[in-house]
Amino acid sequence: MSHQDELTAVERSLDDLVRSVGRLEARLGAGLDVRRVRSDTDHLRESLDLLKQSAAAGPSRRGGAPPGVEMVTISDAPYDAALWAGAEDEGLGCRNGHAP
Repeated sequence: MSHQDELTAVERSLDDLVRSVGRLEARLGAGLDVRRVRSDTDHLRESLDLLKQSAAAGPSRRGGAPPGVEMVTISDAPYDAALWAGAEDEGLGCRNGHAP
């Protein structure tokens, strides 16, 4: 099954869920719990739309960083101890390490 077929199947399932939540809402009223479930289904719809857009953009965009975001490599080497000079004065508590 292609990814497009999978997305279509998910969309159909989500449509069924939205209809079911609508029926529940008609029976139970628009209480807080039903509104939360309705909100969740709306978020799922938005997420599915974003996923479909990403899939349509092609493999170069999938799994990577958003546009304009650059990957930065951070070294595993220890930091220079001079970076921490004077840092003992910046924390909570007092100088002797015991709170007042």
